[in-house]
Amino acid sequence: QVRLVESGGGLVQPGGSLRLSCVASGSIYSILALGWYRQAPGKQRELVAGLISDGSTTYPDSVKGRFTISRDNAQNTVYLQMNNLKPDDTAVYYCNINFQNLGDVWGQGTQVTVSS
Repeated sequence: QVRLVESGGGLVQPGGSLRLSCVASGSIYSILALGWYRQAPGKQRELVAGLISDGSTTYPDSVKGRFTISRDNAQNTVYLQMNNLKPDDTAVYYCNINFQNLGDVWGQGTQVTVSS
């Protein structure tokens, strides 16, 4: 059993920064990919940052250059550094880990609101 717990969301002004954290607990091995997704009201969930086992990353154009995904293996933690935030970044952000043996595991989500 694996559990993911996100934190770090909140209210920030446009142009501000936040760092989201996702701590994994349980039987953590055979990770194929890590990712952060977001879902705004009335919209589909979308990938905003991906990190696969070879270390390569992927970002959609909407966040490229502003968001950075990273991991700390010793702390079993995945981070999402978000800079120059915009009102369109407002959403619930979810951590996802794809395991070879378990498939996709999701966190409960953390709200990010960008507003003046």
